[in-house]
Amino acid sequence: MASTIVGLDFGRGVIRGAEVSGAASARPTLVRYHQIAVPATAVNRGEVLEQETVVAALKQLWSQAGFKTRKVIVGVGNARVLVRELTVPRMPMNRIRETLPFQVQDVLPVPVNEALLDFYPTTESDEDGNPVIHGLLVAAIKESVLGMVEAVEKARLVPVDVDLIPFALTRSVLTGPIAQGAVALVHIGAETTMVVVAVDGVPQFVRIIQNGGDDINRALVSRLGMDEFQAEQIKRRFGLATQGAGPELRPAFEVIYEATGDLVVAIRNTLSFYLSSKAGAAVERVVLSGGGAELNGFATALADATRLPVRAPAPVDRLAIARSVNTDQLSAGSSGVAVAAGLTLGSKA
Repeated sequence: MASTIVGLDFGRGVIRGAEVSGAASARPTLVRYHQIAVPATAVNRGEVLEQETVVAALKQLWSQAGFKTRKVIVGVGNARVLVRELTVPRMPMNRIRETLPFQVQDVLPVPVNEALLDFYPTTESDEDGNPVIHGLLVAAIKESVLGMVEAVEKARLVPVDVDLIPFALTRSVLTGPIAQGAVALVHIGAETTMVVVAVDGVPQFVRIIQNGGDDINRALVSRLGMDEFQAEQIKRRFGLATQGAGPELRPAFEVIYEATGDLVVAIRNTLSFYLSSKAGAAVERVVLSGGGAELNGFATALADATRLPVRAPAPVDRLAIARSVNTDQLSAGSSGVAVAAGLTLGSKA
């Protein structure tokens, strides 16, 4: 059997693991998927806050899932990760990475020595007769990333790489005909929303918005005094569709519409910024993913706001599904597979 690797996604109240075989092939295979609940206080916005709790959860995850490897790729993507467009003189990639601290110190919110830097090349051209490489600068707060890596190592796992979640999503969701042209991939998680504009499957622009699906729940709880379970049930049952609801739910719908409207505006403004910041930039359509994107009526609301065709949450069509996959786990965690599995795609395992 081909070697495998596990993608690890740390979400709010959950850790997800996807074991993939043939990750670098044209048709990788998902061989196992499992997720485990953790206290919301243990992992917040992608950061490990209670290390021992997370270590215990990771050990339990491996025991329950039956993963056959301890090699993992850890996903990062939160408010402490900055992604910006950057153009550098053409040179070997190792040399580009060496020079990054001297080129980006003025754009970072923290000192360079407190950040982990990387560069993702996208295109090449000539500027004023000099060859250059256009790409994306990725800067992550070192403390945040090392906290996850330390927890993984304490669980006796072997982190072979740390990858940006928006890149993972691009690999897993934007594949085949859906990737052609200029596409905005919008992934709505519990606490953040990731917007990636890719051209023919290559990311050109990434932004992480500090709005997510749980903003609706928090608004219902704080403004109407609901408990968290009740808020989640109303959100899931109705979303933006009020058919069949009694007048007693009108206050709840007003809160849902307002919170959702804030997210839609944030996404629209992010796309508008991209279009205005790059000459000749275009977005032809929007592809949704993530649990928050499953909100009833959300795709229509976003299409109305952006005046773009919006495709509802997409399955991970690129993956073959092995018989060893627990179908109950896969069904329960369908919105999280794209991140965890996407982290592995393109690796050499």
